[in-house]
Amino acid sequence: MDRLGGRYSAELGIDVDAGDAEVERWFLAATLFGTRISASVAERTFGVLSRAGLARIGQARHILAEDLVACLDEGGYTRYDFRTADRLQALSEVIGERYDGQAAVIGQMFTTYPELRQALDALPGWGPVTIELFLRELRGVWPGAQPPLDRRAASGASHLGLLGPAQPDFPRVARLAAGCDLDPRDLEGGLVRLTLAHHRGLASCPGGHHCRVLASAGQPEEGRGHSTTADHAGSPAAEPELARQNPS
Repeated sequence: MDRLGGRYSAELGIDVDAGDAEVERWFLAATLFGTRISASVAERTFGVLSRAGLARIGQARHILAEDLVACLDEGGYTRYDFRTADRLQALSEVIGERYDGQAAVIGQMFTTYPELRQALDALPGWGPVTIELFLRELRGVWPGAQPPLDRRAASGASHLGLLGPAQPDFPRVARLAAGCDLDPRDLEGGLVRLTLAHHRGLASCPGGHHCRVLASAGQPEEGRGHSTTADHAGSPAAEPELARQNPS
């Protein structure tokens, strides 16, 4: 976690434990992160939209399309600007119609994980990757935010041998985090980042010489290109390379 980071929301300065306004900001950020685009572009675009006054997705339907496209271009969505602008405004319309413009209402209306997942999956542009990312960082905030341990976190935990031979699950990760005085959401996020970082090319692995992924690339662990930040770890929507090469 010192090298790769933990929760994406915390890295953006979003405190989801602080109330609905922060959950709204995380909903907007997760919408951007849930596309196959680099984490750095999603983070930068979130900052541009925030400075433009967009604090929640429900506001997007009131913004001129060309102004929204300009913000996306500034953030780096130049190849996907019009498509992403259409997606944001379509999502904003649905949030307006179903939830009075407040995405935070969703967590109050649907208090079990299956119901919550179904409600989010019905949103335009939202699918399993976005839902997984969004909900894992809302554990303890929304009653229904109880997704299974992210498969990439499970792969990372197995890769490092953190939980022994048993199949990793979130309660086991939470107990490990508590013993290390960590927020379990940060540990889960850090393990996801580890998996994504292997996909992008990691300079060295916390698993040391036991790292089978770097060894399988035919290079010594110390000889890889430098990559130590979420920027290089890639978007949460990136291909889970470690999960393929080192199945848990």
